[in-house]
Amino acid sequence: MESKPKNTATRVSPVPDASDLNAVEQRFLALEQSFALNRPKEDVAKLRTAFEFARDQHVGQSRRSGESYIFHPIAVAQILVDMNMDLVCVETALLHDVVEDTGITIEEIRKRFGNEVAICVDGVTKLGKIQLYSREEQQAESVRKMLLAMVGDIRVILVKLSDRLHNLRTIGSLSREKQTRIGQETLDIYAPIAHRLGMGKVRAELEDLAFGAIDPEGQADILAQIEHKRKASLEFLEGIQKSVEQKLARESIPARVECRLKRPYSVYLKLKKQKIPIEQVYDLLALRIISDSLKNCYGALGVIHNEWPPIPGRIKDFIAMPRQNGYQSLHTSVMGPGGQAFEVQIRTEEMHRLAEEGVAAHWKYKEGRKGKSTEEQYVNWMRQLIEWQQEMRDPGEFMSTLKVDLYSDEVYVFTPKGKVVVLPRDSTPVDFAYYIHSDVGNACVGSKVNNRIVQLKYSLKNGDVVEVLTQPGHMPSKDWLGFVKTSKARNKIKQIINATERSKSIEIGEKYFEKEARRLSISISKLDEGILAQVLEDYGLSKLEDIFANLGYGKLEARPILMRFAPERAHEEEVKEELAHAAIVAPEAVDKNLKNLALRVKGMNDVLIYRAICCNPIPGEAIVGYITRGKGVAVHSLSCSNVQNLMYEVERKIDVEWAKTGVESFDVQISITTDDRPGMLAQFTQVLFSENSNIRSLEARGDEERGGDGAVVDMKIEVRDKRQLEKILSALRRIPGVRDIERKS
Repeated sequence: MESKPKNTATRVSPVPDASDLNAVEQRFLALEQSFALNRPKEDVAKLRTAFEFARDQHVGQSRRSGESYIFHPIAVAQILVDMNMDLVCVETALLHDVVEDTGITIEEIRKRFGNEVAICVDGVTKLGKIQLYSREEQQAESVRKMLLAMVGDIRVILVKLSDRLHNLRTIGSLSREKQTRIGQETLDIYAPIAHRLGMGKVRAELEDLAFGAIDPEGQADILAQIEHKRKASLEFLEGIQKSVEQKLARESIPARVECRLKRPYSVYLKLKKQKIPIEQVYDLLALRIISDSLKNCYGALGVIHNEWPPIPGRIKDFIAMPRQNGYQSLHTSVMGPGGQAFEVQIRTEEMHRLAEEGVAAHWKYKEGRKGKSTEEQYVNWMRQLIEWQQEMRDPGEFMSTLKVDLYSDEVYVFTPKGKVVVLPRDSTPVDFAYYIHSDVGNACVGSKVNNRIVQLKYSLKNGDVVEVLTQPGHMPSKDWLGFVKTSKARNKIKQIINATERSKSIEIGEKYFEKEARRLSISISKLDEGILAQVLEDYGLSKLEDIFANLGYGKLEARPILMRFAPERAHEEEVKEELAHAAIVAPEAVDKNLKNLALRVKGMNDVLIYRAICCNPIPGEAIVGYITRGKGVAVHSLSCSNVQNLMYEVERKIDVEWAKTGVESFDVQISITTDDRPGMLAQFTQVLFSENSNIRSLEARGDEERGGDGAVVDMKIEVRDKRQLEKILSALRRIPGVRDIERKS
């Protein structure tokens, strides 16, 4: 991860322009005034000291846009001042790039600005200072350190979120590739963290800006659809708003009523998930009622339902059962005049403040660092997450598990004694069992939900009463990895399976090693210890048992290892090998499905390797190899849904790469959900023709899953690589009437 994507500061001039210095000073004065207004008891002089120090260190540096670099830390600091954050946090914002981009050390920061500022600056700086072997490892370790720093001091992540927010606001000067990478990283990590911290406003802006960075054409299309309906939508909402205000006043319920249109990224997700036209997005239009008390919130809900019929299944009480990030509100969707649906959110002023600002709201009236109870609810989930992932060293596994944990919506279930348990949406009884205790999860053999026996992969629903059935001595099944949702359950299951699989692999490898040794007339009991030590060192292993395990997994071959102990047999074996090669069948007789010339294992030749049919990766995609017993190396896309379940055996993971070959094209299966109208297929084929792609097969049918509204077109097309596929999908999405496109394989 490039955790500081704006760190493209370069020295351009030792003497800044006078007008530039004046602009910098004016920008800081505005910051200083707003901070003094928000925090009259803080020492504003310290803020200027931090600013002048940062300005002097960044002198001559510029961003990609050509703007003087110091404008960036000032802008980050202003975002935090607008949140009413304290002096330490704002000082950290001004200084957050000094250690990374100049020769200043953390010790010097500590001497000049105190220990708290140094700890926070260090917490942010470490994120961009990790030099590892790959971008994947760098991203995983950077995020891991960020989470640890965040648990120690919540201000670290608040600076980081503000830093990312300003980067996205000014991302236009970066290349398309960097914009896409930064945008995706924001949607994967930073926006979900903002959501977990209850920072609704920050999360919303991060998501919309990231959406524009990743898919500017898609965002423009959504905005055009919203804009097309804006005038009529606002007229409708204003009429509803006046009606609601009158009815609440009649019932003596004090409240202010706001109206809004749904955000572009939220609309995009809804359209993508449900594959519906924008007309069927019930919460595109929304009213927000903010009252003075809990009683009046429920009273307002009664007024709304008395006037307009609620849409079944759309009533949610987050006041009685708050979300894990502390969010509280009543949600309902109703059918308004003319059959126009709209959403209503009802909350108190305090609930509204917390929904918008989350953890940052607690700092508005907070002086100093006395007590941490107000922010505990926001970091407890992160402490649990770190605890569950403490032993997860594989970077790909860590990141994929983290994304699941950050993105998850909640489901609220009960123990038989009535205790509320909050789990990720679509969690199963196995997740529930591991939430209760690891031993309960390991011994789980069945479950009752609402007094009825259910399958272990049953998706829990809000309000379910869950009872776990256990059997002493029972061990978890590998199949559970296919449906569990929580990282705690997944990690505990993997630990036990890994131990079991390793012991099996050691047994298989030892038998294989002994068999090959007998064939070569080598006695295992008399292996030279010096040679063995050298072999272990060469393979990066620590004991003979590790060799057996790798042999069992298929990562090593026995004969090359054994030949190290009997070099006199080497020539004899080479002769035999040449004779054997002479008798091998022609290469064209090899199963084409298991021989893929476009792929290779890094550092190895002549390894049987093939693309996994579940995800069918194409050149340009990030890939990972998985050693299968007897079939060679299966190559999956890193985004494949099966990767996480397969990689519980880290020993079977192997580095693979795309090879330069003459392979011209790869088949990709896509499914297009679209309006059912004449001419659609002709437009699809025109796009593919213009992008120099060929259709291998095509099938069109009615969209029965959505009541026959629309159509689904399944196509197998030829592409050269990921870039060509993305161009094709982007062009297809721009066709009017296309609701969603999904790559099947």
